[in-house]
Amino acid sequence: MANETNQRPGRSGKKIRRVRIGFNVLAQIVLVLFLAAMVNSIAFKHYARWDFSRDQKYALSDKTKRFLDTLKGKMRLTVFFPPNTPITTDVQNLLTEYQYAGKGKVDIEQIDPERNLSRAKELFDKYKVVTDEPLLIVDYEGRNKTVKASEMADIDQSGMAVGEGPRVAAFKGEQAITSALIDLVEGKKKALGYVLGHKEPPLSEGSAISILKTFIENENIQFKELNLLDVDAIPEDVKTVMIIGPQYDFSDREMKVLHNFWDKQGRILLLLDPAAKTPKLDAFVNELGIKMNDDRLMVFLRTGIQELALTRDVQARFLGDSPITKRLADVRAVFLGGTSSLTLEPDRVRAANTRLEPLIQAEKGYFAETDYNTDNQAKLQADAKRDNNTPLTIGAAIEKGGSADERVQVNSSRLVVVSNATFVQDNAITQDQQGLDFISGSVNWLLSREQLIGIAPKVSKPLTFSLDQDALARLRWIILVLMPLIPAVIGTVVWWQRRV
Repeated sequence: MANETNQRPGRSGKKIRRVRIGFNVLAQIVLVLFLAAMVNSIAFKHYARWDFSRDQKYALSDKTKRFLDTLKGKMRLTVFFPPNTPITTDVQNLLTEYQYAGKGKVDIEQIDPERNLSRAKELFDKYKVVTDEPLLIVDYEGRNKTVKASEMADIDQSGMAVGEGPRVAAFKGEQAITSALIDLVEGKKKALGYVLGHKEPPLSEGSAISILKTFIENENIQFKELNLLDVDAIPEDVKTVMIIGPQYDFSDREMKVLHNFWDKQGRILLLLDPAAKTPKLDAFVNELGIKMNDDRLMVFLRTGIQELALTRDVQARFLGDSPITKRLADVRAVFLGGTSSLTLEPDRVRAANTRLEPLIQAEKGYFAETDYNTDNQAKLQADAKRDNNTPLTIGAAIEKGGSADERVQVNSSRLVVVSNATFVQDNAITQDQQGLDFISGSVNWLLSREQLIGIAPKVSKPLTFSLDQDALARLRWIILVLMPLIPAVIGTVVWWQRRV
């Protein structure tokens, strides 16, 4: 009896310990599940995304992201794309980025018009859609706009003749969708006066500035052709005037119209061709504190041990002190063709409440040659040694009136001048995206749309590899000799070790 009495407390103690251990394990499991649920809940609402792809096809531009930040209401996008459309996957991935960047302000509804016929018909009747083409509809505060698939991509149909399917040559989804968003939010398109009559590039299809024209129009801006000989004043709805590479000078009557426009807080984008003789335009800019010098920027590049080559294509960098170029700070770009230097004289115009700001400077090593038609290499090399440490400005901004504080919005006259007019042409922009980014920033600054200044949507470029004769010779040696030699050496070493 005594033994049984002594054993009972021991058994009950073991049971208590087992129950306690069970409760501890259960509590730990519940705590782990609770923590896992909390971590997943927080991660679902607060997360970051990175795009490590080579071309960043779906990465939104800085401008689009900041425009989405300015939305005050809900933006609804309804997508009518069947699965067999060549760009369906591209559009879906791109809209995912819009939804993420919109931070709850962008709602997206995907509808397959071939399967969900009733919902598609309901929305087609609501938005008065009459086309069978795949499209998406953007709706904002009761206003809506349609973006068709043909506006979002260039489709190459050349392979259809040999049995291949259509190929997407260029995806322009962001340009088309962001343009529709801006159009809905801002309402009426901004008018941009494009001056003609002095052999400037035309605005017609196939023009040398067709890419620039398309991009500017996609920013809810409408071009309006202007011949200053036909008007007494710039129309009231035109707040900004663009002048690109005039080959002939303006008449006195045209200059009077331009002066009056400037005095009434007008905005001007002026890209000058230094090879053209435009003394009246040069004098107008000179009155505002910037002198257009009669020279050409050049640099000697070493092509061999003792060989030097002279080039007039200017590699320049953007200065980040201006709202126009702050997102292009220290970015490099090539300005093809002739470029002259600009001399800024801020002290001369400070009393008139005019501020000057350099925007673009040539890289070190360039020199400004006044005798630019000479073939005397010895003289050019001597001039290069004498002047190659002087900073050379090729683009600048002028503002008369207003405030130096970006946060204070005051009406003012504004002008952007660049001493090169070829960097905006199609053959240059397709090689160098930075020129389009700069024009985007300039136009938006002139239109007082600082919130839209950013990196422009990317121009689609194919991935190409260029190999000269020396590179091809090295590649041949690598493929024919080095690559077979490596496994032969490894095999020989293994054979020798086994033999020993």
